[in-house]
Amino acid sequence: MLSNSTSSLLGGELVWKITIGGAVKALLILFFGYLIARFIRRYIVKLSGTTKYVWIVNEDTADTLHNLIVITSLVYALDTIGLLSYRIAGTSISNIISAVLVFYFSYLLARRSKDYMIMRTPQKKLPEVQVKAKLFYYTVVTLAFFIALNIAGFSGKLTTLLAAAGITGIVLGFASQTVVANFISGIFMYFDRPLKIGDPVEVAGYSGVVHDIRILSTRIRTWDGTLVRIPNEKLFNSEIKNLQRYPARRVDVLVGIAYKEDAQRAVEVIKEVLDEMPYVLAEPEPVVFVDNLGDNSVNIAVRAWAPSEKWFDVRMGMVQKIKEALDEAGIEIPFPQRVNWFAEELRVKVEKD
Repeated sequence: MLSNSTSSLLGGELVWKITIGGAVKALLILFFGYLIARFIRRYIVKLSGTTKYVWIVNEDTADTLHNLIVITSLVYALDTIGLLSYRIAGTSISNIISAVLVFYFSYLLARRSKDYMIMRTPQKKLPEVQVKAKLFYYTVVTLAFFIALNIAGFSGKLTTLLAAAGITGIVLGFASQTVVANFISGIFMYFDRPLKIGDPVEVAGYSGVVHDIRILSTRIRTWDGTLVRIPNEKLFNSEIKNLQRYPARRVDVLVGIAYKEDAQRAVEVIKEVLDEMPYVLAEPEPVVFVDNLGDNSVNIAVRAWAPSEKWFDVRMGMVQKIKEALDEAGIEIPFPQRVNWFAEELRVKVEKD
């Protein structure tokens, strides 16, 4: 008799056809969901103080998961008492809401993790980490999208849709060859890593600094401040000259002096100039020598090494200081000259007024 009374009591209706048993079950779902959310939040916050993966294990992640669990518990509690039992497109409203919540919170988690990863990276490693952060972000968002479709109950329909899309893709494949080629080239570029954001480069006929690297294209900010977008397929198939890949770079300058001048003295003057320049490296040692006998001058080659980030400044300073030192030493730097010989004696007629 007690069992029947209890069953009758739990099966009794309150309002809107909500039974006492359904209400109790909904409250239990909310209660245990809240407890689980609190436990996970405390655990992640505690773990964030001991792990090196703070970019994903942090207080923001803890709050995001806490809110996701609480709201999902609320949705299933409402579904238990029948408020979300209506069906749309073959699935329940609760499944659709849960799918939206999973995708939205996964998006928040991916975006915040990407931001944390970039914020906590030293400036020296920032360009490489930015590319990794973007790949992580897009991967999480893509996985969350398919998981959300499965939660919403569209996985079966998705298979049919993907099959139709595959057939359509074959038809449209020829029209999108460039996009696919750029995408694949972008992946290869990431693993090959011939350049990174911030590198000064010469590529595809352009010279400047790498501004951004994306899946389909790479952006170069040229020296005159113009932004150039280069498709990754063209970039991958081009010769790439990275001007700052190594810490030191050689500066080559060719100096011409008159034939009447003492070449050895000119070499010594130039070496003194290099010794006084702070950014000219002592190792490898600068080399100054007579390179060739030109049409109008004796050409002296100057080869000195400098830090890659100071290469342009060193080259400008070197040319100017060598010119000033040779002028001070009285060594002539000739301009191009031509001597014309005539087969017959040249006669010039001078008319008097």
